[in-house]
Amino acid sequence: MLKGLAITPPVLGRISIGKVVEKNGKRLPEKDDQFTITSQVQLRDGWVAHPFDEELRKAQEGKIRRIPIRLLFNAPDLNFRAEYCLFDRQSGRPVCVGNGETCKRIGQNGIESQACPSPDACPLAKDGACKPYGRLNVVIGDEDALGSFVFRTTGFNSIRTLAARLQYLQAISGNRLACLALELRLRGKSTRQSHGSPIFYVDITVRSGLAMEVALQQARELDELRQASGFDQAALDATARLGFANGAFEDSEDEGTSIVDEFFPESTVDSPVSLGAPATTAAPQTLTDKPRPTLSTLLRERAAARAASAN
Repeated sequence: MLKGLAITPPVLGRISIGKVVEKNGKRLPEKDDQFTITSQVQLRDGWVAHPFDEELRKAQEGKIRRIPIRLLFNAPDLNFRAEYCLFDRQSGRPVCVGNGETCKRIGQNGIESQACPSPDACPLAKDGACKPYGRLNVVIGDEDALGSFVFRTTGFNSIRTLAARLQYLQAISGNRLACLALELRLRGKSTRQSHGSPIFYVDITVRSGLAMEVALQQARELDELRQASGFDQAALDATARLGFANGAFEDSEDEGTSIVDEFFPESTVDSPVSLGAPATTAAPQTLTDKPRPTLSTLLRERAAARAASAN
């Protein structure tokens, strides 16, 4: 295994609740009120839709608001990883990943372990450069038991809801999370900041029309069947944990550019969209554009300050 390279679950496609559009020469995220399932192929006009997208869209009268899924792992933190992440917006390169206590950061001497004060107190996390960032891997369909679709989010509501649901479902299923018949579900809520308009986030529940007791019984039966066939779920979880730990950063530089465009754009703030209404682009944070230092400039200034204080 190559050291320094995070070994992540094989990805067959993407799940999103928005897209990136180009306006006035800038690539900006545009919110939506439905799921979109795409392949990993991105053309000039956007990501190519996966066949599952058309299939589910026909079954749900044009808009996908539920996706039937299973999970790869019994451990919630392997299925859904959430951290504070900072990317270099120009190169798309991950620079710092932390959990609010410690972080791994690219410094003058390579990757360093430092204290993580969270974005509110970090001098590098200006202008929304560092955010909570979650990645959920799920299985859609029965063709590939180890191939997954990834849902990425920087939304606080989605991160908090998904983390809680996975912990609860693992507990009540007797650590059979990977055997439960589940679905991703799009939910809406209004907040004071949304001015009465709904904002959308992702939840995970047992599949529609399936009682919790029935879902738990089916999970027990599937677990027994897998064990009888020699399927070693505990070994799969252990192998995945070693793979994630093999690299400092989960996201590669190749993926970073599209991730930055969609989740870490400059001069934007979250804006609500109405159910059934066309999505709108996020508004600028300020009326005037001010030049902002790049991350590399901040790192150089910080290194110079340390050198000066040492002298």
